[in-house]
Amino acid sequence: MSLFGALRAAMGVPELRRKLLITIGLIVVFRVLASITIPGVNGAALRDLFSTNGLLGLINLFSGSGFSTSGSNAGISIVALGLNPYINATIIMQLMTVISTRVKEMSKEGDLGRRRLTQYARYLTVALALVQGFGYTRLFESFNFDGQAILSPTTSWPTILEIVIILTGGTIVIMWFGELITEYGLGNGVSIIIMAGILGQVPGAVLSFTNGGSAETFTVFMLAVIGIVVAAGIIFVQQATRKIPIQSAQRVVGRQVYQGRSSFLPLRVNQAGVIPIIFAISIMFFPTIFGNFFAPASGTGGGVIGTAAVWVHTNWNPFGPIVWVDIGYEFVYFALIMGFTFFYTAVTFDPDDAADNLKKSATFIPGIRPGRATAQYLARVMSRITLAGAIFLGLITVVLPILAALLTGQQPNQGLYLGGTAVLIVVGVSLDTMKQLETQLLMRQYRGFIH
Repeated sequence: MSLFGALRAAMGVPELRRKLLITIGLIVVFRVLASITIPGVNGAALRDLFSTNGLLGLINLFSGSGFSTSGSNAGISIVALGLNPYINATIIMQLMTVISTRVKEMSKEGDLGRRRLTQYARYLTVALALVQGFGYTRLFESFNFDGQAILSPTTSWPTILEIVIILTGGTIVIMWFGELITEYGLGNGVSIIIMAGILGQVPGAVLSFTNGGSAETFTVFMLAVIGIVVAAGIIFVQQATRKIPIQSAQRVVGRQVYQGRSSFLPLRVNQAGVIPIIFAISIMFFPTIFGNFFAPASGTGGGVIGTAAVWVHTNWNPFGPIVWVDIGYEFVYFALIMGFTFFYTAVTFDPDDAADNLKKSATFIPGIRPGRATAQYLARVMSRITLAGAIFLGLITVVLPILAALLTGQQPNQGLYLGGTAVLIVVGVSLDTMKQLETQLLMRQYRGFIH
């Protein structure tokens, strides 16, 4: 079923129509909040900061474009932190299920345990938002190269506290929006809000790709071809699964004999999604924070630490002035994405638990002994397909912008650098939402047939 066909069918079902309207309405409110900016922001300094550091562009991408960095209305919106604190809190709670036995037991307590973990994630989101809001405030105060700062260094502490509370409140509001979409709307609320922020940047990205609309026809054509090929590749990998054949044993219940059935255990190639990119961005952003906190206002002096901070601020980005630093930057970024893909896949998929569940349900993999041998087999298969998924993520986020720049004859820029990651998120979220919509439609067809 096509996208427009599914939407047309959904609008004919009252319950699905209500879900779609709730989702669209909350997205509209989110975009309105993203247009409300904090007063006292130097728009020119903000554009300068984002134009010289691609990592901040990636953070803005995942925050739902809470930083407006183009045009005369450049500023910091009240939802500038976006869902980054909530995403980080959720990831931390997932990691705790591996580290803490108590948290792992809680996650297996059914709906009650999941609600408790969600509540803990909300509390942690508030704490992380307060810390991150204060960090951004201090960062924007200290960024005063060329004699200008995003926020005035003489900003009073009550004003700083007010900004931190506003930013934290914005995160809480859109976190609530995300949960409302998940519960009463259609699709995963957090992912849809991030996708809405990305789509809101599409007009500016198109102008950036085409140099304000003045690019040659060949460049525009090549960008369109690259976009279509990348989207097709992402769909192929996102949908790809390794089907492990499984066989259920014959069972006798009373006098009834139930024959064993053959089925498949699907293992996704890209099990981690875009989470490894978020992890990698967090690590790569640490040197930038160091550079902006400790760099002297004049750009010179400050001893060894000040000199190192200025060097990091100037050179530690995807398209800096030193070629070997750019190559090292991309290599480290690629390696972090690879490592975090394996790490997060190991957190979300436990071969021992999967083998134990198969054994409890009297199901086995043909030719593999139940128990420990099954867990080892699943771990071996998962490591191989995870390698393919990790390479895919690295190619999309690191190699693709370089290839796009070479094919189109453009210099690597922030728009190209964000393009692969943005397409990955939009396509992935769209596929998941379409699956949910088609499932809802199919369920209602079966209900009508039964009744």
